[in-house]
Amino acid sequence: MRWEGNDQSSNVEDRRGDDGGGGGGGFGFGGRSIGIGTIVIALVGGWIFGINPLTILGMLSGGGGAPVVQQRQGPAKAPPSNDKEAAFVSTVLRSTEDAWGQVFRENGAQYQPPRLVLYRGVTPTACGTGQAAMGPFYCPGDQKVYLDMDFFDTLSRQLGAPGEFARAYVVAHEVGHHVQNLMGLTDKVDAMRGRVSQTQQNALSVRLELQADCFAGIWANKSQQTKNWLDQGDIESAMNAAARIGDDALQKRSQGYVVPDSFTHGSSAQRQRWFNQGYKTGSVQACDTFNAQSL
Repeated sequence: MRWEGNDQSSNVEDRRGDDGGGGGGGFGFGGRSIGIGTIVIALVGGWIFGINPLTILGMLSGGGGAPVVQQRQGPAKAPPSNDKEAAFVSTVLRSTEDAWGQVFRENGAQYQPPRLVLYRGVTPTACGTGQAAMGPFYCPGDQKVYLDMDFFDTLSRQLGAPGEFARAYVVAHEVGHHVQNLMGLTDKVDAMRGRVSQTQQNALSVRLELQADCFAGIWANKSQQTKNWLDQGDIESAMNAAARIGDDALQKRSQGYVVPDSFTHGSSAQRQRWFNQGYKTGSVQACDTFNAQSL
């Protein structure tokens, strides 16, 4: 992936030098305590990409969603200019801004980009206390993507998904959730909580996640058209990452067997299919996972 020398986004906030304090929060929901078993379920279900696991914890505990915490005050810091990893994610973020800006303009709307927060360990968010163990996540409450970049080492070394484009896919997927939020899709899915069974809620979550994968594919399509920056093997790198973080692959890895009704993100094959759908078509309409009869 030939990303160096391309424009970088200014919507990147660097909290890696902070102490990680502030905001309170933690894992308390509505006065109910949550056992370690519930936390493990939430982290397995939401660890790799997608909706904040704090939201999953809220559903599992019977609460009304993630707790709101006080945001830290003060001006946001930009990453150091000589930080190559930060430059990489800033460049990818800028390319998502360009791609989705184009898509929104073509549909008579204006794109409002998210901010990307780099942190280490823990950080306060409008969705609760973010922790590195959750993996990357998007918080609709403050319209920010949160990323502890140590996750990239986990993606490569533990999950077997190396490569810069696999990392770019991570960022693009989370930005896909921001696009869903702007389109009102996230609220519609959240509104179903408590009105459907847990199995049905999981199925809705899968469709939301697969659409975010498809939106990541749209970004890959649009950015390649304008930048021609992909090398041979880059798309395969993203497809490999999609396979490695499918619910079936993660469940086999963590517990040795698969429980399809508990899927919240989709199987490996489904995640690959929908990323490829977005990449091949470059069309938002082609990413309508909610009306697709087969995933």
